[in-house]
Amino acid sequence: MPNLARLSCALLVGALFMLPSLRAAPAAIAPRPALMAPRAASSLMLDVAQVGSGYVAVGERGQILRSADGKKWQQVPVPVRAALTAISFVDARNGWAVGHDAVILSTRNGGASWALQQFEPEIEKPLLDVLFIDGRRGFAVGAFGLFLRTVDGGASWSPVNAPVVDEDELNLHAIVRLGNDDLLIVGEQGRLLLSTDAGRSWSKQVSPMEATVFAAAAYGSSGALICGLRGQAWLSKAVRDGGWQAIATGSGQALHACAVFGRSQALLAGAEGTVLLADLARRQAQRLKSPAAGTWSAIAVGDGSDAAVLAGERGLHLLKRPSGS
Repeated sequence: MPNLARLSCALLVGALFMLPSLRAAPAAIAPRPALMAPRAASSLMLDVAQVGSGYVAVGERGQILRSADGKKWQQVPVPVRAALTAISFVDARNGWAVGHDAVILSTRNGGASWALQQFEPEIEKPLLDVLFIDGRRGFAVGAFGLFLRTVDGGASWSPVNAPVVDEDELNLHAIVRLGNDDLLIVGEQGRLLLSTDAGRSWSKQVSPMEATVFAAAAYGSSGALICGLRGQAWLSKAVRDGGWQAIATGSGQALHACAVFGRSQALLAGAEGTVLLADLARRQAQRLKSPAAGTWSAIAVGDGSDAAVLAGERGLHLLKRPSGS
């Protein structure tokens, strides 16, 4: 009899599930605040940016940290526990962070506190980068062609209607603003997308890479440096015209981050503790001693400083550039 009772109950539940009018709507997933972790600065960090005279970094489990000097870091409260992948600041006070669960956060006080603008775990697409070109206009890109924009400082976000993005739904890894205000998106399978009208329209560019491009940095008045799988790095002095030239990196490791500084130098970093100093005029790179093992995800080069902050698998580390660089 007990078995018959369980069977009857199962059949009843199944019948109710098949009736849309009686089926309960799935419960909404509520965001949970990030846990404060004593060793957060040594955990996985995915992006770092210079903000004013200091730095802000984001990483796993919703962790956001601030530092005045790149050495000592302090974690701040965050309303979500999803991994945060990227940040963008337009000045010393106003910034945004994005991550898994299509999370978008904003700050109005230099990263001391954060407000939740978007949380959509049901779409199962992480955001991988964010760029604001002023206090109101911004873009966020992510997995499977996820591409959002805002014109009100992030109060509302809407999908970008761009056929060159929608046709393949490839992962979009980074978006940067060039010296002439053009916008460049890089991504899976060497994808390069360019906008010359502040993001209103986008065109596919001929790419020098077939492999995934992970990062990009503005170079000069209208150029860019890009890097990605198998140690590839390429430089163009004018992205609209193409003319990409290879940088001899001497590495086969994936490069996840690049930052241009000075007139023609760059730092590149990636898998297996790879850190490279590139002479862009000569299109050559030399390997530097890594401050820690593991994969690096991001680089922030301080203005007027001989130091840079690396973010990655082993946390946040200050890197002293060689003298004369």
